[in-house]
Amino acid sequence: MKFTLSIAMNPLDQLGELARAAEEAGFSSIALPDSLFYSETVSADYPYTPDGSRFWTEETPWADPLIAAASMGAVTERLTFYTSVLKLGSRNPVLLARQVNSVAALTGGRFGLGLGVGWSPEEFRWCGAPYEKRGKRVDEAIEVLRLILDGGMVEFHGEFFDFDKLRMSPTPPSRVPFYIGGHTDVALRRAARVADGWSSAMMKFDDLADTIAKLRGLLAEQGRAEDPFEYQAVCIDKFGLDGYREQGDIGVTDIITMPWVFDGLGFDAEVGPKLDSIRKFGDEIIAKIGD
Repeated sequence: MKFTLSIAMNPLDQLGELARAAEEAGFSSIALPDSLFYSETVSADYPYTPDGSRFWTEETPWADPLIAAASMGAVTERLTFYTSVLKLGSRNPVLLARQVNSVAALTGGRFGLGLGVGWSPEEFRWCGAPYEKRGKRVDEAIEVLRLILDGGMVEFHGEFFDFDKLRMSPTPPSRVPFYIGGHTDVALRRAARVADGWSSAMMKFDDLADTIAKLRGLLAEQGRAEDPFEYQAVCIDKFGLDGYREQGDIGVTDIITMPWVFDGLGFDAEVGPKLDSIRKFGDEIIAKIGD
């Protein structure tokens, strides 16, 4: 069982201290959220709240996740970092490959790429990407990313992306794992087909168990039943040692959490109390989870 600290919506000047405290407390990773901008109005519902509303405001801080990973990587030694999840549909995969290449090199290979399609039509269109055929475009973009990141002189000629032979150097020091986010059947099939793991948004335990079971079936259909596969979970109704062990029993390999929430602290709380919460979580949960 691994634990990942989510730094979503926290003040950017706290990130370095949070990362150092997480490493000292025994966390394995930092989960990096992604939001490009806050549009005054949005023409689609947010898919992970009951009423489709966004639970952040125009004032909520968001760092570019790859820049944040490079920054926190510079002040830590063992922590890994992964996007949870980066919205690929509104991005060009060739430019993104250059960024991923860089952050993987700068962190000594301590980086994983969590990917989703994206839900906001405005993020697509205002970044110059079509909202239509977004799923097919993302599937092709994933092919482009893997091709470039695996190194060597490569070319690609597809429906959405087309380029002749190119190479990006340096090649990442180790293979960059891909994690797919999303709860739809299409997203789960994509994860089983091309990913090294799956990353959940907020889910109840029973729904999480059903989804993991479905993913295992899909992996078996792909001939990947015995392949290593990560299940990164944000479970909203099972906590504490017993709750985390129950998550492990259904197959969760990586629990994404914010320890300060259990102490009644908000995203905008001062950093000192958050650091105390991280240390307490390390002592009371991480150090004892294997007992």
